[in-house]
Amino acid sequence: MLLSDSTIKELIIKGEIVVKPFDENLLSPSSLDIRLGNEIIVFNNVKNGIIDVRREIPKTYYQRLKVKDFFILQPQQFILAHTLEYIELPSYISARLEGRSSLARLGLIVHSTGGFIDAGFKGQITLEMTNLNKMPIKLYPGMKIAQIAFEKLDKPAEKPYNKRKKSKYLNQKGPTISRIHEDF
Repeated sequence: MLLSDSTIKELIIKGEIVVKPFDENLLSPSSLDIRLGNEIIVFNNVKNGIIDVRREIPKTYYQRLKVKDFFILQPQQFILAHTLEYIELPSYISARLEGRSSLARLGLIVHSTGGFIDAGFKGQITLEMTNLNKMPIKLYPGMKIAQIAFEKLDKPAEKPYNKRKKSKYLNQKGPTISRIHEDF
């Protein structure tokens, strides 16, 4: 069941869903707008480089940047960013990250495929952003970048994300590089 604005607000006030910072003005009828954080990961053009999913990504393959005023996302460029908001979900609520229509109409993809947030998740959300447009797009920390829709599970998860032994992205802060190599 998708949660309404009043239920989302009620659960945040009760502390069952944690959103920090929380701004009530970001509530929509069935979602919560979230804002862009101030740190990004940009991938380098590494000559003869290859990303091996069985190995940790070498630090020479990317760089972390703090964004003060704005960042210009070039056409076809892929970056990792993060939400300003830190969230915590209880064991009976999962969430979906969805792009905003206004930004999609500019060719901005805010998540490639990683838009599902497990029950029990805690941390900032990493955004997998790509500019599909032929022109650069200027992005600002603090701008509304996406929305989260919350869904109630039929019953609490037996092993929520924060209780599993191998939750690769629990308590992440800032954009987090892939940890796919931990699957092997």
